[in-house]
Amino acid sequence: MSEQTELRETVRARYAAAATAVAGGGGGCCGGEAVEVDETFGASLYPAAQRDELPAEAVAASLGCGNPTAVAELGEGERVLDLGSGGGIDVLLSARRVGPTGKAYGLDMTDEMLSLALSNAAKAGATNVEFLKGDIESIPLPGNTIDVVISNCVINLSVDKPAVFAETFRVLRPGGRLGISDVVADDHLTPAERAERGSYVSCIAGALTFAEYRAGLEAAGFADIEITPSFQAADGMHSAIVRAVKPLEVVSPAAQSAGSCCGVDACCTADEQPVAPNLTAAEAKSAAGCGCSA
Repeated sequence: MSEQTELRETVRARYAAAATAVAGGGGGCCGGEAVEVDETFGASLYPAAQRDELPAEAVAASLGCGNPTAVAELGEGERVLDLGSGGGIDVLLSARRVGPTGKAYGLDMTDEMLSLALSNAAKAGATNVEFLKGDIESIPLPGNTIDVVISNCVINLSVDKPAVFAETFRVLRPGGRLGISDVVADDHLTPAERAERGSYVSCIAGALTFAEYRAGLEAAGFADIEITPSFQAADGMHSAIVRAVKPLEVVSPAAQSAGSCCGVDACCTADEQPVAPNLTAAEAKSAAGCGCSA
């Protein structure tokens, strides 16, 4: 088993156990048993008024390092995607903000968390939500369909962060935005020094530095990048608010490869194929602003 595969399985097992603890814990009037986390993480980062709106199990399963719905500036009718949605707290809060004409998606790789999230959505009476099983490195949604991507302390857990940034960029519509909370390290800290401050599953060892985070978002194509620390999660490690925008006019990275036009091979022919295998020809042309028709 490779190191990346082992890390991924460790993360999956940790959050599966957390979901099981919440779903099976308690039994009293207040619902599930809250998962034990560091005092700088979890449901305490949400205002009491927000916590009181939701099923107790959704609140108990909150393991994040911020409140992304507070910084994403969600609007009526928008389509929002939560990467690593867990028990569904941010999806349910987002669903309330976007209203009946909008939609909130949650994406998680853990069956136990997805089951808990579906139960919480039913208890909340949320009809404009959808939970998807999958990896944040390969988002099971079409390109250019999401207005806002949020996430709460999950990207640091990925073993392939460039893929996460690229996939996030792909699913966002031009002009769409990123509004997430994540743990970010001071630039002088080496990977070994980050690991000394906490484990991978505790959202510390896998954190990028500020410079690495910015470079990763820029490489994916994002603009207007802001990374603002909010509080210290460990020595030299910070919970941070990360904002970025997908430009209105996007030149797909695939479009820059040799022998391609508008992000597809042999643009405007009957048998055209996208250069990027995760895009359809129509999606590639749309992202690149190609004037050809499918």
